[in-house]
Amino acid sequence: MAEPDRHVRRDGDDYAEAFASLLPVGAAWPRDPGSDLMRLLRGQAEIWGSTVDARAADLLEREADPRSTLELLSEWERAFGLPEPCVDEELTIEERRLLLVEKITAEGGQSRAFFYAVAMRLGYVIRIVEYSPFMCGVSRIGDTRQTGTNGEQYRWEIGPPEIRFYWKIRVYGQRVSWFRTGSGQCGIDPMVRFSLATDLECLFRRYKPAQTEIVFDYENVTPRYEEYIFFRCGEDHCGTDRLMTIIEHGGDPLPAESVPLY
Repeated sequence: MAEPDRHVRRDGDDYAEAFASLLPVGAAWPRDPGSDLMRLLRGQAEIWGSTVDARAADLLEREADPRSTLELLSEWERAFGLPEPCVDEELTIEERRLLLVEKITAEGGQSRAFFYAVAMRLGYVIRIVEYSPFMCGVSRIGDTRQTGTNGEQYRWEIGPPEIRFYWKIRVYGQRVSWFRTGSGQCGIDPMVRFSLATDLECLFRRYKPAQTEIVFDYENVTPRYEEYIFFRCGEDHCGTDRLMTIIEHGGDPLPAESVPLY
C-alpha cells in the first residue's frame, strides 16, 4: 500500500518566525532572541506549535482515515448508517472499523465470490452450500457431487422445489481478533478474542437475494487452538519470535474456495 500523504507539521520555532515577520519595524520591536519581546513571542508560538498544530495534525492523519479513526469513529459510523440494527452485541474498536471499511468499500454483488470476499474481509473462513431439487428430464442419477467441494455437495438432491431458494453458510472456527498496537484499547480490549459470526450473519442477510433464505451452520465451530507457546527469555529472539504462538490441532480441513482468487 502506498505511503499516505502526511500533514506538514509546524513546531514552535516555525510559528515564532512567522509571528516575528508580522511585527512592525522599529526600535520598539527588537528581533534579538534574548529580548523580552522575542521570549514572549516564542512562548506564545510554542503553544500553537506543540498544542494546536500538533493536535490538528493528529486529527488529520489519524481521524481522516476510517481504518485508524478513534475519536471520530462514532461520527464516521453515523455518516454511513452504522451500527447495523441487527448487530446487538458490543464490538471492539477494531471490529467496528472493519464493519465501517466494509460499508464504505463494498461495491455490491450477490455472487459466491462476493460473499466469500466479504467473509474474508471480516476475518471468517466459510463455505457456501447451495441446493438444487431433482428434476425429471434434467437431472441424472448416481454420484453427482461437484468437483472442488471436497466431495460433499451433490448437484441435485431429492426434495421439494423450494430448496433451490435456501443456501447454507458453513462457518469454520471462530474469528480471532488480536490486540493491535495503535488500534486496541489498553485495559478494555483483550490480547486475543474469539467471537461468533453475528456481524457476518447480519451483513449476509442484508446482502442476500431477496427470494432466498440463509441457514448458518456452526457445526464446525470447535476449539481449534490447543497449544500455546509463549516467548521465552534466553531462547527466543526479540523482533523475530512472537510473544505467543498458537498451534492448531484437530478440526476439519478449511475449504480452499473460502479464499477467493482474483
